[in-house]
Amino acid sequence: MFRYLFRKGKPWYTENSNSEFIEVLHDGIRSRRRKTSGPEKDLRKRKMRIRKAKEKDIPRLLALLGQVLQIHAEIRPDVFIPGTTKYTVRELAELLKQEDRPIYVAVNEDDVCMGYAFCQMQEQPFSTNMVPFKSLFIDDLCVDQQARGQHIGESLFEYVKQQAKERGCYEVALNVWAGNTSAEHFYEKMGMKTKERQMEYIL
Repeated sequence: MFRYLFRKGKPWYTENSNSEFIEVLHDGIRSRRRKTSGPEKDLRKRKMRIRKAKEKDIPRLLALLGQVLQIHAEIRPDVFIPGTTKYTVRELAELLKQEDRPIYVAVNEDDVCMGYAFCQMQEQPFSTNMVPFKSLFIDDLCVDQQARGQHIGESLFEYVKQQAKERGCYEVALNVWAGNTSAEHFYEKMGMKTKERQMEYIL
């Protein structure tokens, strides 16, 4: 099924809803362009891109890690210490050297990190009664609180999924603390489902 679109002063578009391309007729010249939508289109609008983290990103990574820690400290003050971060500068520098623990960052037009995804390659099984497979575990995913609502988190998640496929992984997995409802809703929106539950009894 084709749709014909026209806007004043703009070229004609012939769009096949079942195709990933649109045909463009402009000044008598017909061409094809790939359609973009959702997170990919949003990133292009804002000139965002995703790449592997570099040493120059460490200050921004620490700032974003601090934002995540604050959320966790508010949820579980009995577990997390406010004003700290999950990793130190030295630990981040070491992580950047490890191929099996990639860190992906979403950067703006000034190449400033606005969000990250810390990942870990994991080999299953943990015991002999499990089918062997590879998993890309998201150890941490964060978007700067000043840049939320722009689909950066969605784009990071989709990028991690693509990396997992290229690495031959069976799944993408992660943990979410109980009480972090916004994170739970986000990952459910991304299509994730509960795999197992870790329970506790506080003495």
